[in-house]
Amino acid sequence: MDVIDQKITDEYAIYNGDCGEILPKMEPNKIHFSIYSPPFSDLYNYTSSSSDLSNCKDYNQFFEHYEYIVKEIYRVTMPGRLTAVHCMDVPLKGDKEFIDFPGDIIRLHEKIGFYYVGRRSIWKEPLRMAIRTRAKGLMHRQITKDSSLCNVAGADVLLTFRKNGKNEIPVEHPTGFKTYAGENQPPEKLKQQYKDWKDPKTNKLSHYIWQRYASSVWMDIRINHVLEYRAARDSEEEKHVCPLQLDVIERGVVLWTNRGETVLTPFMGVGSEVCGALLNDRKGIGIELKPSYYRQAIKNIKRIESEKSQRVLFD
Repeated sequence: MDVIDQKITDEYAIYNGDCGEILPKMEPNKIHFSIYSPPFSDLYNYTSSSSDLSNCKDYNQFFEHYEYIVKEIYRVTMPGRLTAVHCMDVPLKGDKEFIDFPGDIIRLHEKIGFYYVGRRSIWKEPLRMAIRTRAKGLMHRQITKDSSLCNVAGADVLLTFRKNGKNEIPVEHPTGFKTYAGENQPPEKLKQQYKDWKDPKTNKLSHYIWQRYASSVWMDIRINHVLEYRAARDSEEEKHVCPLQLDVIERGVVLWTNRGETVLTPFMGVGSEVCGALLNDRKGIGIELKPSYYRQAIKNIKRIESEKSQRVLFD
């Protein structure tokens, strides 16, 4: 399948097409960081295309196809740099049984040659999850009937992997962090006192931020802080469309890239990762198979570009 459509600028390149065909055409060892959510096998069908990983006949075939994508991500990633995969346990038979999808993703990346270097769990509020998913095991009434059938509001996880080799371009933060992505912002007094601080050893604002970014559980990711996606739905059946939160993307981009470096997403969706890269002064490359998602990504990127230009104008 050829590229259906594309838009290439000095700041980003986005493609409407199959990442399995586009990734092999990219140069090796050029990508500084990648971040994405893979299609959840056996959970949703995003398109009817045979190229769509969500259309595999079973879980094992999904990983056969996904392995090809991970190999290409490994090839295009610079030595010593990272890739981040956003995923979750996959429910089976309603909410009565789960597959360790993150664990299988870890084993696949290790098979390809990546080093597994971390897992950050993204907390989700149980009542909101119960309402959204209608999972009986999360309902309070289940404990009154038979709590042995109760369940857990499973966290999303962000898995990080490092490509073998030496990183020749350190990711540097000479004075530490200045901005925080999340609900629980640093106290205003702290932000004002240390906004122009030069000594990273005594920069209490940066220490505040780093202690939360380094945590294995991210408690304050704003679940609804996402790009517009509703217009990308082809039908009301697509209620599963849910872009990756911008807080998660910003944390990954800021932690693992320098300004001006390139962020890749092979499953672009409505453009969240590309927009996250642009908002933080990085470049983005995105690939998306579904035309309606691609069209919405163009709209979202245009809006982000407009917001950035206005920010520069009035700063």
